[in-house]
Amino acid sequence: MRALPLTVGWSADRHGTGRPTGRSTDRPHGDHLHGDHLHGDHLRGDLLHGDRRREEHRHGAHPDGGGRHRAAVDTEQQDARGEWLRFAPVQPLFRALAAQRLAVLAYHGVTDHRSFGAQLDRLQRLATPVSLEAVLQAVTERRPLPPRSVLVTFDDADRSVLTHALPALDARGIPATAFVISELIGTERPFWWHEADFLARHGGRARSLDCGHPSQLLRRLKAMPDPDRRRSLHELRVSADRRPPRQEQLTPADLLALRDGGVAIGNHTQGHPCLGRCDDDTVRAEITGAHEALTRWLGEPPIAFAYPDGGHDVRAETVLQELGYRLGFLSDHRLGPRLPSHPLQISRLQVDSTTSTRRFDTILSGLEPAYRRWRRQAVA
Repeated sequence: MRALPLTVGWSADRHGTGRPTGRSTDRPHGDHLHGDHLHGDHLRGDLLHGDRRREEHRHGAHPDGGGRHRAAVDTEQQDARGEWLRFAPVQPLFRALAAQRLAVLAYHGVTDHRSFGAQLDRLQRLATPVSLEAVLQAVTERRPLPPRSVLVTFDDADRSVLTHALPALDARGIPATAFVISELIGTERPFWWHEADFLARHGGRARSLDCGHPSQLLRRLKAMPDPDRRRSLHELRVSADRRPPRQEQLTPADLLALRDGGVAIGNHTQGHPCLGRCDDDTVRAEITGAHEALTRWLGEPPIAFAYPDGGHDVRAETVLQELGYRLGFLSDHRLGPRLPSHPLQISRLQVDSTTSTRRFDTILSGLEPAYRRWRRQAVA
């Protein structure tokens, strides 16, 4: 079994090469203090009195069709919010509290390698990048990770993790983890949500979808029991007037290259279903099937799992325990304790390679996630 790097702290030398640091971990833990405790009227007042005049102008995205345009607009709006949150009076307080938390970043590929590189540079200056093995060691030894610890992860693991992310990570000596969908490895099949969007926009129809606007398609598919989702996908395929373009996926050899480059490989199920919409047998088959395939390709069993769509599933956790998994990751857009109290339910922050550096700072500090939760509570 190949040992992953145990190094938990890195800094950049003048050549940009990662090297271990000697940062002390003998600081007050403060894990009970975090942004979740700052909300309601106090947070609202502080945020709304931030200096919005410093907000930078951002150019509007050019439409490039369908979901990509909507995603670009959403990112634009989120980044604009992050711009003024960066100057909110509470940001320094959130940053200080976040130093005693664990930030696990959840990416989905890298579409902008320059922006991604800038984010990694900020991690080197502001944080302590850690490996998956370091998180496991902290859990095993019951010792908190160093202050400002950050773990970089990727869900779904398209080829950009190999072509864009790996070179940037390797140049800076930053470890990472990629959670892969096993049934796509070695194929040219698109992710099912990309395929469904394409088919619906090219004449695809399915009885259970009642085919409203294509923008609602993914939400409806995710809400279906898994057999209905699969049947609807089949109906979309046979009724559409065009087939989706092929998407080259990672190969077993690519997984080995990633692992050798310091990117640990984890389980993300066979086909990325919504586990909460699956029956017990499907939950077990999705996890064990991917586990067996990854063990065969890697020569060792994976130790970490990321829940599809980020939500915890009790049945899935039971299967993971039976298979010997030590770490499990959510996508709940939260910071977690430096010593995870529930190793199979570790929180992660949602981030994108195109995220502006100012919004990236507010995500790392926990301010942007806390603000988003407050907005949802205020609307409700």
